[in-house]
Amino acid sequence: MEPRLGVVGIVVTGRQAVQDQLNNILSQYGEIIVGRMGIPYHERGVSVIALIVDGTTDQIGALTGKLGSLPGITVKSALTPKINNHQ
Repeated sequence: MEPRLGVVGIVVTGRQAVQDQLNNILSQYGEIIVGRMGIPYHERGVSVIALIVDGTTDQIGALTGKLGSLPGITVKSALTPKINNHQ
């Protein structure tokens, strides 16, 4: 399966209740995470995390599925249709 480049957006409500599980899942998939940016939005009581990922659709789907199963987590992803390597 061909690797895809993409972004995964995560909105976390009730961060204290899920932060350990969330970080554990992200660590499990660290090999496909190229970059991570997290912003706490105190005024709204949420945290927003953006991940840049590079992996197969199966890997990215497994990551987003596990994250989405956590309470208070909303996950959306956008992936490239195909990476063209110009060498």
